[in-house]
Amino acid sequence: MDNKMSGTQVMPGLKDALKKERAHSYRTLRAHGPVYDVIKDVCDALNEKGYNPVNQIVGYILSGDPTYITSHRNARTIMSKLERDELLEEFVNYYLECNDLSE
Repeated sequence: MDNKMSGTQVMPGLKDALKKERAHSYRTLRAHGPVYDVIKDVCDALNEKGYNPVNQIVGYILSGDPTYITSHRNARTIMSKLERDELLEEFVNYYLECNDLSE
């Protein structure tokens, strides 16, 4: 009987752990960039006003209508500093990196 175990049997959570570490590394690297800062401030303002940040930001990106973003805490002005395509690019890059889909 062969007692050898495959790598996944020896460390069943290794793939998930590596995926989480890559996501954490990506967040750490990007955490001090201008897009991160804008999104954080805008999300904080949207949450404070009781809005769903995902719904509001998606609405803004798709339509270009700035009223999707609250004016509370100057969030609308802050958000307007970024181009919508820049936001979308950042979100896609983040998704691909965190899911190990980029090269």
